[in-house]
Amino acid sequence: MTVEFRQLEVAGSWEITPKQFGDDRGVFLEWFKDPAFVEAVGHSLNLAQANCSVSAAGVLRGIHFADVPPGQAKYVTCIRGAVLDVVVDIRVGSPTFGSWDSVLLDDIDRRAIYLSEGLGHAFLSLEDDSAVVYLCSAGYAPGREHGINPLDLEVGIDWPATSRSGEPLDLVLSEKDNAAPSLTEAEASGLLPRYIDVREWINGLD
Repeated sequence: MTVEFRQLEVAGSWEITPKQFGDDRGVFLEWFKDPAFVEAVGHSLNLAQANCSVSAAGVLRGIHFADVPPGQAKYVTCIRGAVLDVVVDIRVGSPTFGSWDSVLLDDIDRRAIYLSEGLGHAFLSLEDDSAVVYLCSAGYAPGREHGINPLDLEVGIDWPATSRSGEPLDLVLSEKDNAAPSLTEAEASGLLPRYIDVREWINGLD
């Protein structure tokens, strides 16, 4: 098998580790493979958009999510540099609501992470010019996009304090992410997806 899937603590998310083939010319790998994806996840990835984000060390993006349906599933990898990529369970009614898990994405192991619809996504750049690319199941739609503050103490993500080289990190957030509500505030305002709705939507995917 050229890619291996490991289910994360948050149901609906997986770490993907590719097998790398290297020689004196460089390295080749298959970072996405549909048959392995379908076997692990249960349906194909509906590719609607592909994004690339380049970030300086300390840049923190997220926690982002989209209304369900249709939501926005993401298949994410880091092609240069390193980021700590985090998935957060924001599905109201989920047995693991409010929990999170993380995967180190870098240009050494070249792992990827898949987050299904209804989950929150964030990452912290651990090196200047870290380049993250992700495949999305739905296109960007501003009216359906929301956020939770990535520094919310209730979620309690353990963000690294040092960069890839061991230097102290100064976190940099966008104004929008910095002003985003807490998990409790987002739930109270009705922004969060319901676990039952997410399950029904995903069960209907081919």
